[in-house]
Amino acid sequence: MPPASDQKTGLELKTLGHRIRHHRIQKDLTLDELGALVGVAGSQLSLIENGKREPKLSLLQAIADAVGTNVTDLISGEPPNQRAALEIELERAQSSQLFRQLGIAPVKVSKGLSDETIASIIGLHRELQRRESEAIATPEEARRANTELRLRQRAADNHLPAIEELAERQLKAAGHTSGALTHRTVSIMAEQLGFELLYVNDLPASTRSITDIENGRIYLPPASIPGGHGLRSMALQAMAHRLLGHERPTDYADFLQQRLEINYYAACCLIPQTAAVAFLEQARKDRNLAVEDFRDAFGVTHEAAGMRMTNLLTAHLGMRLHFLRVGGEGQVERVYENDGLPLPEDVTGAIEGQIVCRRFSARSAFEQQNRTTEHYQYTDTPAGTFWCSTQTGSRSTGEFSITVGVPFDDAKWWRGRETSARAVSTCPDESCCRRPPGAADSRWRGKAWPSARVHTHIFSPLPRGAFPGVDDLEVFEFLERHADS
Repeated sequence: MPPASDQKTGLELKTLGHRIRHHRIQKDLTLDELGALVGVAGSQLSLIENGKREPKLSLLQAIADAVGTNVTDLISGEPPNQRAALEIELERAQSSQLFRQLGIAPVKVSKGLSDETIASIIGLHRELQRRESEAIATPEEARRANTELRLRQRAADNHLPAIEELAERQLKAAGHTSGALTHRTVSIMAEQLGFELLYVNDLPASTRSITDIENGRIYLPPASIPGGHGLRSMALQAMAHRLLGHERPTDYADFLQQRLEINYYAACCLIPQTAAVAFLEQARKDRNLAVEDFRDAFGVTHEAAGMRMTNLLTAHLGMRLHFLRVGGEGQVERVYENDGLPLPEDVTGAIEGQIVCRRFSARSAFEQQNRTTEHYQYTDTPAGTFWCSTQTGSRSTGEFSITVGVPFDDAKWWRGRETSARAVSTCPDESCCRRPPGAADSRWRGKAWPSARVHTHIFSPLPRGAFPGVDDLEVFEFLERHADS
């Protein structure tokens, strides 16, 4: 018996058996007749032809000689005919984990089972697989997957050394040494991977970019779209899929992991670790850490700079911190914390979508008259006092704020530490900012009837597909339009 690593798989044995049977029938030999020629019982050959036993090489050679072919032909991975191909595909489908989970007995293939019947059953299996890949997760599964990913990143201090090193190698190979990463350098990085960056006006609305692997093209929105950092980031993310060897996502958790990794790679290229750590170390030495300085030094967005700090401050400067992107209605849209800041969670442990305390700077900053500069604040919480810096912004979907903060003891390294703005939050105690004061409650309870605004997004199904929300029809039509251009 050969070592386990050398044994053929069940499907390989099935294909081998089909090829032996094909050549035997072409020679008009019965099992017993071929068995007599090669020195084994017909029943033993039957087991081999049915893929239930692996023949020794010496027996394979004897069979090949007897049917007038060679061993290489017998062990070919190609089914010998259409019927064999159908039977092998059906066996593959019926041995899949998806089918086994159904608890349905597999169909036994016999001579009386027509090709049309097998093809119809295979069609049902293909549709089952397609629907399974589309319904990639329920909303609850997606939230749990996102929470698990956030917790894993927190345990790793949100630092991925292998991707950091990969990015620095790619930057060096493209000739980037210092300063903001240019579009030209990003183009060179793409060329070194065998891709050309093309800017087009007709990208499907469900996509940010499309990579044509066959023709070596990465399609991006027009370069005239405001915010060039976005185009650099999108191109780098598309390249990251290839560099990191990503395969088609198998579930929503896999999709989220891939998205995190490509975002991380893009951030490493736009704000390279070596230069970024040197900048942050000097700023701490000067007691002048500031998100806006970090942002401007590398030519990225305020959000990108703040999020990049979560990758580097703990791993390299030993400083714990938190990052929040909060929408205009107080909902958490993106979050990272490893400093113990008390944040709202649902029963699954998810923070995204929860409403943060009204006392947090992430919400109170919307009330500021001057929003062009960072807003600094100390906040006393049940977990201690935290200092933070918040910058607000706007987009087509409304306002948002970006907050980076640290525990009180580390505020001494940051610009804005001298602020006198201070708030007290006792959340999750509902009396903090959710429950009306006693007098107001007594006066208005039962005497008001507000008309609630329905948040239609709660009725929206989770995007389907291996790449959630992407319309394959639009993507393939797009590629057809551009294939010969």
